[in-house]
Amino acid sequence: MTTWTVAGVQMDCALADPAANVRAMTARLAAAAGRGAKLVVFPECALTGYGFESRAAALAVAETLPGPATDAIARECARLGVWAVFGLLERDDRTGGLYNAAALVGPAGYVASYRKLHLPCLGVDRFTDPGDRPLAVHDLGGLKLGINICFDGGFPETARVLTILGADLVVLPTNWATNARKMAELVSAARAWENHIYYLAVNRVGDEAGFTYLGLSSAADYLGNVVHWAPEGREEIFTLDVDPAAARRKRLVHCHGVYEIDRVNWRRPEMYGPLVAPQPEPFTGHQNR
Repeated sequence: MTTWTVAGVQMDCALADPAANVRAMTARLAAAAGRGAKLVVFPECALTGYGFESRAAALAVAETLPGPATDAIARECARLGVWAVFGLLERDDRTGGLYNAAALVGPAGYVASYRKLHLPCLGVDRFTDPGDRPLAVHDLGGLKLGINICFDGGFPETARVLTILGADLVVLPTNWATNARKMAELVSAARAWENHIYYLAVNRVGDEAGFTYLGLSSAADYLGNVVHWAPEGREEIFTLDVDPAAARRKRLVHCHGVYEIDRVNWRRPEMYGPLVAPQPEPFTGHQNR
């Protein structure tokens, strides 16, 4: 099975200036492709920025999917023969919804989107709607990809569901400011190790709306080893080699019949009922909406 080179693009972005951010992303997409990447992952809200102070301000730069940005990035993907995941604000004109989303595009155009499920009371997430679609895995032609966004990574259930659905790699476009340092330090290794998958967290840098974004993007292999840390506070394009076949061999045999481990197929879901029991007060978003 073919190994995939996947790139993370740790970058700054401009608040409420999608045109400038598309230009920056297309330049970095080409640079990543030049390093052999077949999939390129950008931060959360890379198209729009994150630090909005009202729903109206966020809606003003939100796009439908597919839309102008996915069309522009898809044209570059077709030219370069690559796939891309990038964060943006999605507007749903049917329902009036506003979502913190990630778009997946490839050489043939727009493929799918993911809407952030778990919303902190922070930045634009104070005004967006909780994601309303099931978790899904996308086969890129040998690599099975799952997508989460930022705060989702703090909920182990999200990566576990994607693993059960067949993901070889989970990507986490994120906007971690300085107060999120602990998550930046832990999440890639933990989620990769728990699920025997590759995990790529791609953060932004720069200052926006009173927050400083850390960087410290990370790439972990299926054994939970962090194989790359991006620098703090600086832009960087980095790569991770993903072997889908290795991620799919869930059983680790240290000594045959004496010391074997399988953290996925030896689950006991019949004992996990409280995890999916309805909450007394289901989360519907923050009051600022």
